[in-house]
Amino acid sequence: MLLSVAMSVDGYIDDATSERLLLSNAEDFDRIDQVRAESDAILVGAGTLRADNPRLIVRSGERQEGRVVAGRTRQPRKVTVTGSGDLDPEAKFWHHGTSEQRPVVYTTENGAVTAREQLGDLADVVALGATVDLEMLLDDLGARGVQRLMVEGGSHMHTAFLAGGLADQLDLAIGPVLVGDPAAPRFLGPAAFPGGSLRRMRLAGVEQIGDVALLRYRPKEGSSGE
Repeated sequence: MLLSVAMSVDGYIDDATSERLLLSNAEDFDRIDQVRAESDAILVGAGTLRADNPRLIVRSGERQEGRVVAGRTRQPRKVTVTGSGDLDPEAKFWHHGTSEQRPVVYTTENGAVTAREQLGDLADVVALGATVDLEMLLDDLGARGVQRLMVEGGSHMHTAFLAGGLADQLDLAIGPVLVGDPAAPRFLGPAAFPGGSLRRMRLAGVEQIGDVALLRYRPKEGSSGE
């Protein structure tokens, strides 16, 4: 399972304005499109859906055709996570790249009632109990044939997967900007991460993509740093 994020030099994934802050460049966006094309499913939290209204699709027609030739659906399956189940049925997420398979919504028992009322047949709604258990989520996706999951945000989702020790890879794209606004969202929130600050993730690669630096980490392969 891959976590993919773009952040500023000072650790923010957006600013506090109403306009989306572009942290990546055209080359890096193309790289993201390739990673999406290689994935079986793409996950974002409900907060990201509300804030950004993304389509969350593979944009390249050539890459779409490559998936079809390989016997896969033209687009990866889309996945979101919500505690409340409050989701806008008019959002782009439900209406682009979903002709072959419906998005999956993971939520709580109470949230499932709301999500089913609001979305109808736009999505498969899966209740995971009183809270959203991410290990159960991954098991359910595995049963649906998802072997490679790409998580694109936001802060809550990245924090939860890293805190749960569930991420195999972290792709961290650092854009050459500074935000400095305490009201803006950061890459990660407070959490008890496995091993705490003494545990060092393995750095698997460093790449320059124009003015963006891509750092690739393997969170499960870290050491105690002692």
